[in-house]
Amino acid sequence: MDALLIIGGLLLMLAGLVWLVTRAFATSLLWGWGSLLPPITLIYIIRHWVRARSAVMLIGLGVIPLVVGLTLLASKDAERLAAIIRLDWLKPDIQEPAELAIELAGELNGQPFRPQQGELIDGVLTLREGLDFFALRELSIRLPQPVEGRVRVDVLPQDSGNLPEVELSWLLPEQDLPEARRLSRGYTLHLDLQPQEPNRLAGDFHLVLPPRFKTSLSGRVELYRDRLRYTDGQIDVRFDSRDTIAHVLQDYLQRRFATRNVSELKLPPFTFEGDTLEVQVEAQIDRRSERLPIRLHKRAGQGWAVDGDRFPALPAVTATQSSEAAPAEERLSRPVDRRQRFSLARLQRNPEQYRNLSMRLSRASGGTVEGRFAGLDADGSIRLSQQMGSGGGQASFSFKPEEIGRLELLEP
Repeated sequence: MDALLIIGGLLLMLAGLVWLVTRAFATSLLWGWGSLLPPITLIYIIRHWVRARSAVMLIGLGVIPLVVGLTLLASKDAERLAAIIRLDWLKPDIQEPAELAIELAGELNGQPFRPQQGELIDGVLTLREGLDFFALRELSIRLPQPVEGRVRVDVLPQDSGNLPEVELSWLLPEQDLPEARRLSRGYTLHLDLQPQEPNRLAGDFHLVLPPRFKTSLSGRVELYRDRLRYTDGQIDVRFDSRDTIAHVLQDYLQRRFATRNVSELKLPPFTFEGDTLEVQVEAQIDRRSERLPIRLHKRAGQGWAVDGDRFPALPAVTATQSSEAAPAEERLSRPVDRRQRFSLARLQRNPEQYRNLSMRLSRASGGTVEGRFAGLDADGSIRLSQQMGSGGGQASFSFKPEEIGRLELLEP
């Protein structure tokens, strides 16, 4: 609405100016050419008010919707209005260098696909185009099980059995939620990805879906294996991600308790809304369960650190000490797969059991959202959170139970 008011006001003002110049030419050729210069235009209006007043009134009429539109825009998006006033739209866009070397040719849902982000984490390969909460176009391939090291997958249309699940999603301008399509067979897929230090995979990618999906992609991709970022071979603690915070806390707990035996680190759901974080951390430290309140602060140029951290670094471990201290492997009982009996009713009865697990929600009215379960709102709505692009931020969405058509748990 604000854009229509602004455009309508500008068009009325333009029509009034054209009418005014036409009236000036009708008065005399000299006044006509002179009215093209703003100072002389004002003199013409004063000297020939009777002739000019209709055009001036039309210009004034255009000012009204223009002011109303700018006021609405300022109330909704002040930064956008400031950018318009600064004429930022006239400046050429400066393309930042891509973090990943993704060179794909082809299309997704009949549209060119130019992903800026890619990752293969917990057995899910994701390519995203767009940096918003919902990607403009997104491709996900869920492998039957997580893989370590080299990734090689070959699927033909006639294959059957436990195959990777392919999901496409795209967001149209007039939609609030993206559309999604999934298929588990009948496609061609070739992956040959080699690990690259410190945390990337790179290699060949080839995908052809049945004709009705209008999707065919081929080329080379580079993917992150986790949500850490590195600078000069060291973890960049300035990057906002859950993995970065886990790394900082792991290092802090090891130095605080003077032991490297820190495991099973558990973090509550959180979002990066400022430069401070307060979390309750649970961990096994020397086989003891510890629960600690910790406050972190992000310092400019230095990144995330625990407040009051003055503990010295641990001494370097020699190869002999490492082999002597290595604990014997323990047999662990196989964890229960919570996906087998998962349902919306079970989630509502015991939400803590599923907190921070990955889920896929399909709305009854259409559209699919995938994210991590962040809890139940006061009105019983299901809240999902999702990582926002490479910036590390998170966003959350809430859905009432009656809006949910299907809810799936994606990890055990």
